Amino acid sequence: MSNPDKSRFNLKERSWILYDWANSVYATNIMAAIFPTIFVSMAGSNGDYWWSIGTSVTTLFIAILSPILGAIADFQGMKKKLFTGFMLLGVITTASIAFMSDWRMMLVGYVISHIGFSGANLFYDSFLTDVTTNERMDKVSTWGFAMGYIGGSTIPFVMSIGMLLWLGYGSPVAQKFSILITSLWWLVFSIPFIKNVEQIHYIKRSQDHVVKQTFSNVWRTAKEIAANRGLLLFIIAYFFYIDGVGTVISISTAYGTALGLGAVGMILALLVTQIVAMPCSILFGKLSQKLTTRRMLLIAIAVYMVICCVGFYMGFSLEPSQDAFDAAYTQMNSTSQNELLAAAGLEYTDKSAADYFKAGKNFLLDSDDATAAAMPMIELQAANDEQAISLSTALYENISAFAQTNKALMNDYKDAISRSTKMFWAMALLVGTVQGGIQAVSRSYFGKLVPKKRSNEYFGFFDIFGKFATFIGPLLYAIIGSMTGRSSLGTLALLALFMMGFIVLMIAKKPLEELEARKALEE
Repeated sequence: MSNPDKSRFNLKERSWILYDWANSVYATNIMAAIFPTIFVSMAGSNGDYWWSIGTSVTTLFIAILSPILGAIADFQGMKKKLFTGFMLLGVITTASIAFMSDWRMMLVGYVISHIGFSGANLFYDSFLTDVTTNERMDKVSTWGFAMGYIGGSTIPFVMSIGMLLWLGYGSPVAQKFSILITSLWWLVFSIPFIKNVEQIHYIKRSQDHVVKQTFSNVWRTAKEIAANRGLLLFIIAYFFYIDGVGTVISISTAYGTALGLGAVGMILALLVTQIVAMPCSILFGKLSQKLTTRRMLLIAIAVYMVICCVGFYMGFSLEPSQDAFDAAYTQMNSTSQNELLAAAGLEYTDKSAADYFKAGKNFLLDSDDATAAAMPMIELQAANDEQAISLSTALYENISAFAQTNKALMNDYKDAISRSTKMFWAMALLVGTVQGGIQAVSRSYFGKLVPKKRSNEYFGFFDIFGKFATFIGPLLYAIIGSMTGRSSLGTLALLALFMMGFIVLMIAKKPLEELEARKALEE
């Protein structure tokens, strides 16, 4: 475990850090940037709510199992096996999503792959106590996140964006590529971890009473956490603020898509987040040593509160313009489509007319001159070619007329989208300054405060608080958004969560200082 040159990482530390490089592409391509926009576009108007519910189901499942899995992993030889099993579950089911065409099946595939991702991370986090010392934990943990941001935001992510820009965002080939490269990258760069990292701290397991011992250990750890005021307050604070962090990651692009922001622009903004997060994560670790971990966490939470305020205003200022445009366009759609079809005497099963109206809406918003003059004609399956041409011409003229008579409405909505897109970029930059640091330092700080031999038990509870938090955040967003019809109001729930975390962490100042002093003496 000793490392003569403390400025360099040893083999175990490098292999542990490299797994963050390996799995971060899942967090970027599948959880945050690319797949959510694909899913929401396929699922329709309630896609962001279904996405939030799927994320909540995943985290609830892992949260319930975390303490039990953690207790099992602390037995000699079990941590690596469990890590590998969950990692392979995530890799395989992620690849399978690329071959699904129904959004419901894609949601199921996402839930299972997310379980594999989150389960592997539980054991990965606790391996931190096996690969390094207390004095190096902040450095190793923050470098893990930093390399994760490089891995998740450079080669696989940029290649995915390149394919989407080259073939078009709606291209099935480009979409499948962004999913498949996630699985391949994740699997290949997990190999050094599997080869070089071993469980050093463990407890002996009883040959006859393994199940009884497992649940006994879970109960003992729960009582010890409850009796340790400093550790308990930190976990409660973590519960609130990491809820907000996780929800921001999981719903940001779904939220932007629901508001009508451009998918490619949002993905590029999140790429900037990844790039900014790399050096900021390392800086966060260094500042934690100078200003104390608790103070840096408070600073990060305060930044996230600003982000929530910007996010709320971004949506709240855009939604009235969006609603007005949607109402006018929907009215034109439902009235004109039915009349035109009836007039043409057509009865057909394809969705050509409906798809044309949808494409027309996107074209009107993307067009600089707010007309449909350059909009292409469409081919419709009809009773005969003459009827098809007649209907296509009528649909085209109808959308062109809408563009001419609703210029002010369209320009107002387009101005609102432009303003909100700039705010999305500002939020992306702010998130990049604190996203990696707050997660990395929370992980290493907790690792310093718990017994090494039972680190997975404790990380199991650490994970259950984090997962229950991540379950509640998206669920609150979905419930408030669906009840009010305003996605922006859902973001206020996140602001409340960050505020609660900030308050509890302030209260925990003295107990945490006392706990840190005791652990330093023990070390």
